[in-house]
Amino acid sequence: MKIRLVQLNPIVGDIEGNTKKILSYYNNAENDGIDVVVFPELSICGYPPMDLLERKDFLESVYRFTEKIISATGKSTIIFGAPTENKSGVGRPICNSAIIAKGGGIVDIIHKTLLPTYDVFDEFRYFEPNKEFKVVEICGVKTGITICEDIWNNENEVIYHKYDISPAEELKNRGCEILFNISASPFTVAKPELRLQMLQNHAKALKLPIVYVNQTGANTEVIFDGDSMCVNPDGIPTSRIEIFKECLADAEFVNGNLTGIQNATIPGREERIFKALVTGLNDYLNKTKIAKTVLVGLSGGIDSALTATIACEALGAKNVYGVTMPSEFSSGGSVEDSLRLADNLGLNMHTISIKSLYDAFLNQLDPFFKDTNFNIAEENIQSRARGVLLMALSNKFGHIVLNTGNKSEMAVGYCTLYGDMAGGLSILSDVYKTDVFALSRWLNDTYYSREIIPENTITKPPSAELRPNQKDSDSLPDYPLLDKILKLYIENQADLPSIVREVGNEEIVKRVVRLVDLNEYKRRQAAPGLRISNKAFGYGRRLPIVQGWTSDI
Repeated sequence: MKIRLVQLNPIVGDIEGNTKKILSYYNNAENDGIDVVVFPELSICGYPPMDLLERKDFLESVYRFTEKIISATGKSTIIFGAPTENKSGVGRPICNSAIIAKGGGIVDIIHKTLLPTYDVFDEFRYFEPNKEFKVVEICGVKTGITICEDIWNNENEVIYHKYDISPAEELKNRGCEILFNISASPFTVAKPELRLQMLQNHAKALKLPIVYVNQTGANTEVIFDGDSMCVNPDGIPTSRIEIFKECLADAEFVNGNLTGIQNATIPGREERIFKALVTGLNDYLNKTKIAKTVLVGLSGGIDSALTATIACEALGAKNVYGVTMPSEFSSGGSVEDSLRLADNLGLNMHTISIKSLYDAFLNQLDPFFKDTNFNIAEENIQSRARGVLLMALSNKFGHIVLNTGNKSEMAVGYCTLYGDMAGGLSILSDVYKTDVFALSRWLNDTYYSREIIPENTITKPPSAELRPNQKDSDSLPDYPLLDKILKLYIENQADLPSIVREVGNEEIVKRVVRLVDLNEYKRRQAAPGLRISNKAFGYGRRLPIVQGWTSDI
């Protein structure tokens, strides 16, 4: 049995466009003599479709184009993901399904059993779960078909659920000879290793080969790496596909094993984060059609420098516009660093001083501010003046503003509402400050092998430059300590006693955790951000703004 894995990058809601892609890949596979062509979960509508699934006209379009795919099939069998109507008369109106078709008709339809409701997933809101298990005969082979979460039930990482049933084991018990899984499994930094380990665990335990086909690309905040592959009963992977790329790989099922010639290398931590963010930005603009160009406020700091570098990689430097907006507190070095960065990248660069704007605000506020000390109010006026300028340029010329804040700052509220939080997309909102430094160093030393981000930008103490001689460390713990606390609290969901035992400074831990809890109202108003962790800020981390709960020792 010759199998083709098609690692598709669909657009959510572009049912006709996705269908054209599916049929194009299918027709090519049939011409190549492929027996089975496999596409990702919900490939006809893209993942995640969210409340589009509640629209009658959306579902009718899905059903219509599903029939178009089925009727176009010939000798090759196709397996693709689509919402299907729940005809049982009870439960939710639709199922998350894998459709198996050949010769212009349906061979079978398999529904998803395990419907995740954690992190960015909310499938039980829409779909009715499968309750019966069966194998499907394809090319004379007893085939088990599962959908994404159906094979993630044996993992113990904090975000994963334990289920009382294993669809893969159920299919093995029914005589399955090969297991297929069609997925829309989002990227996280640790996902490639975790995914391979999960597939190996199943393959070895079940003594079955596994064909795993995952979505790639990005839809809004959620990035998909693909990383489709085959895994043999001995746990050895084959036909592994390059991540963040729409492409395909072939395998052949012979005598209980899968053979393939393609085996992509998975990049290291910095490279995979960089590629994920480039993919996220590129697809956000290409799929939404909001804008073709982006605008970045360049402060001379490392966050805006990294954001601009990612933007140039994703869109080309000619489509990136940088603006440096110095105030009386900006150091000469910061302006020079911004100009040097722009020159290194070749992006479009402008300078607009905010001094006169800042003075005008202070003059208007003088009747209210007189006899008070300079504090955060005056500091934030500068940030908000910059935000107004960026948004004005965005409105006038059609650029989308890229927010440059990192996850460490977002976590503790070290950012200004309607100021440096302005933007249409936040590139680094799920990237900790320590990773910002690591990425910047890796870009210079390895990826470009020359100075792109100025050395002074990387080595100077981080500062918002909103008052004389200001440093981030005046308000926050050093970033390595801060990020360690944040990862334990946000990603690992550790309680305070556990964090204190790990970190050893109760006072700092309590202050950081308190800041995280207090600043939920800010994050709720933030730009959408690209997700690279299992607990990104946004709709995957849902906490009430108004709450009486306080984390304590």
